[in-house]
Amino acid sequence: MSNTKDNTYWYVVYTRPRWEKKIAKILDDKGIENYCPLNKVRRQWKDRKKIVLEPLFKGYLFVRMEESKKWDIKLIDGIINYVYWLGKPAKVKESEINTIKKFLNEFENVDVVELDLKENARVIVTKGVLMNYKGIVVEVIGNKARVQIDSMGIRLSAIIEKSSLEKDRIHYE
Repeated sequence: MSNTKDNTYWYVVYTRPRWEKKIAKILDDKGIENYCPLNKVRRQWKDRKKIVLEPLFKGYLFVRMEESKKWDIKLIDGIINYVYWLGKPAKVKESEINTIKKFLNEFENVDVVELDLKENARVIVTKGVLMNYKGIVVEVIGNKARVQIDSMGIRLSAIIEKSSLEKDRIHYE
């Protein structure tokens, strides 16, 4: 899955609140590869404006560990636990880590928004060959949704990544 070099995998860990950068430093000092995605955010005070680096995912950090040594990470003060998927610590693909890095290099003031899709929600497809088509969510399956699109007098149904959908705001305002 996310097997990279020497049987190591990227995992996601929960951290104490506001400890993401501190734990990244501790892991660096211990020689443990990690990634704390930092978002460039403009902050304004009364007397000045400044760009500050804030963790993109509050309370989370990515670590690359050998599977056989993954439990050692829980001994570090400030790391609460792994993020689990199907009863096991979730593994993250190298390509997803690289996508986050590229995105943060390209943009600043990035927002992480969980798309809360429910059945019967009206959506617009934002990417792919069905871009700009409107449809209705028929079923939510993990990070994908089955969307029904009526076009040319026929009804189409496709499974689409949630990241390629957004709520149809015309029907929500």
